[in-house]
Amino acid sequence: MNISTFSMANKLITGTDSLNQLPEEVKRLGIKNPLIVTDKILIQAGVVKQVQNLLPMEPGVFSDVNPEPEIEIVEQCLQAIKVGNHDGLIAVGGGSAIDIAKASSVMATNKGRIEEYFGINLVESPGLPLIAIPTTAGTGSEVTNISILSDTKEQVKKGIVSPYLLPDVAIVSPIMTITCPPSVTAASGVDALVHAVEAYISKFASPITDALAIGAMKLISTHLPKAYSNPENIESREAMITASLMAGLAFGNAGVGAVHALAYPLGGRFHIAHGVSNSLLLPYVMKWNKIACLERFRDIAEALGEKVDHLNDDQAADAAIEAMIRICRYVEIPQSLREFNIPESAISEMAEEALKQTRLLRNNPRKLSKKDIEQIYRAAY
Repeated sequence: MNISTFSMANKLITGTDSLNQLPEEVKRLGIKNPLIVTDKILIQAGVVKQVQNLLPMEPGVFSDVNPEPEIEIVEQCLQAIKVGNHDGLIAVGGGSAIDIAKASSVMATNKGRIEEYFGINLVESPGLPLIAIPTTAGTGSEVTNISILSDTKEQVKKGIVSPYLLPDVAIVSPIMTITCPPSVTAASGVDALVHAVEAYISKFASPITDALAIGAMKLISTHLPKAYSNPENIESREAMITASLMAGLAFGNAGVGAVHALAYPLGGRFHIAHGVSNSLLLPYVMKWNKIACLERFRDIAEALGEKVDHLNDDQAADAAIEAMIRICRYVEIPQSLREFNIPESAISEMAEEALKQTRLLRNNPRKLSKKDIEQIYRAAY
């Protein structure tokens, strides 16, 4: 049977003034003693203060989130929840803060160790009420049922996948992204582009995810360079956070593929930021996937603004890849693994780790062996 399902956060609130709805949503969810989950940079930038000022109570604040969300941080957040007797969470930040909050929410109400929940649909009970407020336009974590965490002992990233990870409310306001530095705007923006592309060529794509993915690509190709070059361009900021949301909805249901599978070892082993590793690998994985979905690559080229009427499918697919490379160059994304001092001798082990990401690779339109993965890494080197 050909069956598609679609899931998302229970409630989406978008727009420039959407943050003002926070007090009402806290009340509606019955949260009396919230804990804000964030990082120290957002506290220093005054972003967290904006959230605190809207709340009718004095919230607790857990600010030890790192750029790479680690299992140990979830354990620390759980301790803060217990000590403060908090009954709900407000995640303020990028994908790391939101993923930490999602994992902490369910671990606060489910027994056992977090390692027992890595996998699909292993969480038994709903978590604490959770409101997600993204401050970057990229991860889409505010609308997905996935929490990706770094296992520092094994130096690999692992995922918890469960409908109980879907936030109760996602408040998506461009105002919250204005303080985002250009490098983060670039990496998170191309990360959203990766989500859209991988969702569109996924073996589990549907007409709904297709429309969201194509719409996200169109917005990103137009507005990412503008948001990168002029951080206070509120129109482009709103377009980018909307695109990130759309891409999140697309990949949260269709899945992502080989780009993410190959990126995980870069984050887990060499601590390269998720958005950067995805962005770096995207053109090289697209070249590999091209022959498996030429027609879809034509659609991607058109969504990125390429004129392809006069081109055959193969040429149009190449135009899509070139457009992707051009966007990455516009926003100064690193172009090779060598720039991060990753030794070429690590390629074999990275390929082995990537090959273990079966949850992701099953979505990819073209099957990959270890040798194929090594070939892609070497091309990206």
